[in-house]
Amino acid sequence: MPPLEDRLAAYIATQLPGAEDVRVSELDRIFGGASRETYRFVLQYREGGEAVLRRLILRRDPPGSLIETDRAVEFAAYRAFHGTAVPVPEPLWLEQDGSSLDHPFFVMEELTGFESSPQNIASAPYAQHAEKLARRKWSILGEIAVADPAALGLEGVMEPVAPDACWRRELDYWEGQIDEDELCPQPIIRAVIRWLRRNPPPPAQKVSVVHADYRTGNFLYDREGEIHGILDWEMAHLGDPLEDLAWSINPVWRWARDERAGGLAPREDAIRIWEEASGLVADPDALHWWELFSSVKGQAIWISGAEEFSRGRNQDLILALSAWLWGNSQDRAALYEMGHLK
Repeated sequence: MPPLEDRLAAYIATQLPGAEDVRVSELDRIFGGASRETYRFVLQYREGGEAVLRRLILRRDPPGSLIETDRAVEFAAYRAFHGTAVPVPEPLWLEQDGSSLDHPFFVMEELTGFESSPQNIASAPYAQHAEKLARRKWSILGEIAVADPAALGLEGVMEPVAPDACWRRELDYWEGQIDEDELCPQPIIRAVIRWLRRNPPPPAQKVSVVHADYRTGNFLYDREGEIHGILDWEMAHLGDPLEDLAWSINPVWRWARDERAGGLAPREDAIRIWEEASGLVADPDALHWWELFSSVKGQAIWISGAEEFSRGRNQDLILALSAWLWGNSQDRAALYEMGHLK
């Protein structure tokens, strides 16, 4: 079988009928993602007598992952928000047929020269811009919350949901993932699930696009405190915008090892910035429900990764390490939110 670079170049050539001498080089896998295989590469070709060079990203479905997601929804989210107040890379090509590269995939532009590490954001030179980064992070999340899914063309792509059904659909789904994949009992998270079902939140203020993995580590930032790209939309769906806010302030993302949400700002500041940007209200009781739900969802993701690894369907060590490193942290976050841990 030809190398992946050659097959990728051959595919891209079919998408650029006016291009000649289409070549792919410097193909390099970016490790760390757990729902898609991600590669960066250089695309070169000639068109109209001019040489063209572009740095691009390939997102290919793996044989197994932490979560099963629809690449078409992820691609549609990038396409919908590209060119708006929510910065995202330009999506280029979506391929649902796996014959070209063994698995379905899509290609988008690479935004270069920026940082994404959640650990580095709490270190020099980025740490001195924590306040600005926090304002940008939660302001952008507010922009996502206020965006109109219909105007973005996403209502026909993402499954519709009624305001009073958002919580149940998400809880049913993630509890189902735990039921299916758990390798050992989960007493803490099961107790949380029982509480969540006994104490449902109020209906969503509005049905919004939910990024669903909006956290430090999934955006690109620079040395001046600006954010240039929101990444990893693979779990995006329509739902309660408080789901995103709660996930973004989950204690497991306190990368600075202090009380700051996402390693950037106090929880109260993050909430205030989001409210200002979205025009919505973070009702304390409703947000508490979604924060507890975040621990259920997080634990389900780690459990699913461990199951994939243990069954041999995917031998990427990140699946095992995520379950090992973050499973206990997610239990502790749940206990903290329930008032059982100081």
